[in-house]
Amino acid sequence: MLFEFDDDQQLLRQTVRDVLSKECPPALVRSVADEGTDPAPLWRTYAGLGWTELTETTEAVELGILLEELGRATDPTPLLATLTWFAPLAPGVASAEQTGTAVFDGVSAHREPLGDGWILDGTGRHVLDGDRADWFAVVTDAGVFTVPAGEATVTREDVFDPLLHVADVSFWQVRVSGESRADVDVALARDVALTGLALTMVGACKRVLELTIDHVRTREQFGVPIGSFQAVKHKAVDMHVAIERAAALAYFAALSIAEQDPRRSTAAAMAKAAAGECTTVVFESGFQLFGGMGFTWENDLQFALKRALSGELLLGGADVHRARVAAALLDAPAATTVAATASEEPHAAAV
Repeated sequence: MLFEFDDDQQLLRQTVRDVLSKECPPALVRSVADEGTDPAPLWRTYAGLGWTELTETTEAVELGILLEELGRATDPTPLLATLTWFAPLAPGVASAEQTGTAVFDGVSAHREPLGDGWILDGTGRHVLDGDRADWFAVVTDAGVFTVPAGEATVTREDVFDPLLHVADVSFWQVRVSGESRADVDVALARDVALTGLALTMVGACKRVLELTIDHVRTREQFGVPIGSFQAVKHKAVDMHVAIERAAALAYFAALSIAEQDPRRSTAAAMAKAAAGECTTVVFESGFQLFGGMGFTWENDLQFALKRALSGELLLGGADVHRARVAAALLDAPAATTVAATASEEPHAAAV
């Protein structure tokens, strides 16, 4: 991929879109939200198609295509956390059908007084899919530890997105073996996680724009569709431009990961910041153009909007990542430390 998707990538996008239109339609998404339908069969479908095996960094663009389409469909499975939070920190640990996530902050590790094991203590806040993961990749100053989910105490948090799972994950004197520890590139893993969130947000924003365009073409005032009004056209164009900007930066970040480009971290921060700014534009204009209908539970607009806004709140908002970009461009020492402030930002669980 240089400036456009190649033929294989175009085919992948269309294939994913066709599968999701059949296997993850709006009716299924609503049934998960309204009735608590178990999305496990959908997860098994993804695994059977090989989607859960897109774990190599060289496949970052292809993974990005998949994540954008999943964001557009408001995917209710833990695929995002498994492939972009867990897999980069613990490659090869989980099977294709197992789920995982990462605890990036809040847990410390120290040596056992006797033996060569380690003891984990602490709580990771706002862990994506922490309540339905089979494995945790726990980031500490002593390295990354891969821990079975049964070793942790998990408390799911209430969030405004009914399809999103966020949890606090606690480790109290949890003993792990030395073999579970690995030295991996945590910075790369964070970049993958940020890029994955950005692409998911882009997909969700595209869905909002699609629904909005369909609405303004059919909703009439004064005997004509409201889409013919200049003010409505301006807002739709603003949404489109914001989405295209965010998509371009997100795919550049994915490409920089795939190519091991030294601009990778800055690109990931730019992608997350642009996706957050895009969400703000799309959220405000989408709701306004739908009028009162946009605020009703019966309208599917809510699911895409909530998915996009949740992504903005996870791993730091647009302001955090704009600061990272500024520090990197100024070559300031803060460029290497500002990422740590992301965990202090408001998260989806706080809304």
